[in-house]
Amino acid sequence: MSERERFLNFIGGRFIPPQGGDYLPVYEPATGQVYAEVAASSRDDVLAACAAAEAAFPAWRDCPIEQRAALLQTIADKIETHLEDLAYAESQDTGKPVTLARRVDIPRAVANFRFFAAGVQHFASECHPTSADVLNYTLRSPLGVVGCISPWNLPLYLFTWKIAPALAAGNCVIGKPSELTPATATRLAQLCWEAGLPPGVLNIVHGTGTDAGEPICTHPAVRAVSFTGGTKTGARIASVTAPLFKKLSLELGGKNPVLILDDCDLEMALATTVRSAFANQGEICLCGSRVFVHDRIYDRFKAEFVARVQKLVVGDPRDARTDQGALISESHWAKVQSYLALARAEGGTILCGGEVVSPPGRCAGGWFLTPAVIEGLPDHCRTSQEEIFGPVVALYRFHHDDEAVQRANATPYGLAAVLWTRSLDRAHRIAAQLQAGIVWVNCWMVRDLRTPFGGVKQSGVGREGGWEALRFFTEPKNVCLQFS
Repeated sequence: MSERERFLNFIGGRFIPPQGGDYLPVYEPATGQVYAEVAASSRDDVLAACAAAEAAFPAWRDCPIEQRAALLQTIADKIETHLEDLAYAESQDTGKPVTLARRVDIPRAVANFRFFAAGVQHFASECHPTSADVLNYTLRSPLGVVGCISPWNLPLYLFTWKIAPALAAGNCVIGKPSELTPATATRLAQLCWEAGLPPGVLNIVHGTGTDAGEPICTHPAVRAVSFTGGTKTGARIASVTAPLFKKLSLELGGKNPVLILDDCDLEMALATTVRSAFANQGEICLCGSRVFVHDRIYDRFKAEFVARVQKLVVGDPRDARTDQGALISESHWAKVQSYLALARAEGGTILCGGEVVSPPGRCAGGWFLTPAVIEGLPDHCRTSQEEIFGPVVALYRFHHDDEAVQRANATPYGLAAVLWTRSLDRAHRIAAQLQAGIVWVNCWMVRDLRTPFGGVKQSGVGREGGWEALRFFTEPKNVCLQFS
């Protein structure tokens, strides 16, 4: 173990070992083997990070916005320069194809820094002339120290999605990436240091949610927590932060519906639904895992959809021909398989996929599954209601629009939805009725960073992205000035 790479904490501008001296193994999902160690931090490490952030905050808060923006642009430049290294690291950590990380994850991280570097320079406050001699205006100030906790599925993309607006607004950050995927966050810390980010402005504490994440959430210096992850963990964070009156943004799970109406562009719907169901092995909270197809086109759609899914290549993430890589961990791999068994018990028929595969060569011991398509599940069974977060999608037949909407909304989640139709009238009407934070019409994963992002029901609280993120990471103060 001593010869393996060690991912250390980044506190006060230095990479330092955890105070307790303990480390966790980091597995490469594609091989099932340990390739590195990551700091197993504790409350003591969080205390050190918070002290560094508090010390750095006054100078960072007072740093001119133009200088903060320039630093964020420099960080974006460095991410672009190191795109290949970061894509390889992300693939090694997550099991996703390198081609996907290169095409999506790393460019999205660059876009996050560039957007907020520009956006913070155009972030306007309100001003209201109340009468001839009274002026009301709003000042927005950074909160101070904030906690940013990101998940394992999109480790650099979602980490930068949080820390970029927090830094742009003038806050100091305590970041905690998933202990399963520490590589890209560690490399980002090095790039931020090389870009000239002052010590203590960005601190990264590795470790588990219990030992490192919860101390971040409960530390009195941490004014706000932004978390992306599972609904159960989000509920825990809400319960421990509520008595402390912290600002909270939770982007949680999803069981996202895809509604395919009988007047859709069938070729576009097929191609995009395959992608929206199985991108990143289905390990994206926005993946469409419940596909509702109008009765008139159901049989045609099903036959072509299954045929296309069966052509997806499962294999070594380093191979450019690979469409589907490995699942994140052995336990998650087993969990997804258990849901396939449950689907059969609940009356579903697996039309294709769900098999354990062992790619030849170095990936023979990896955690791979072929993408699965299920038919015949009842709407209210567990497989239809619970987030599986893997390469599993269920097909459902519907007969009219109102039925599709009612069934699409019939889960505890409300993160995203996809609608396929050529009718502008149906698009507007159905999109308004779907209980989701974002509805894509005739597309998927098209994002404008100026728009707010988040879910409803058990998919989260609050909104991230665009001006909403800058509002979240700032504190409004109204000034009422009467003059003579």
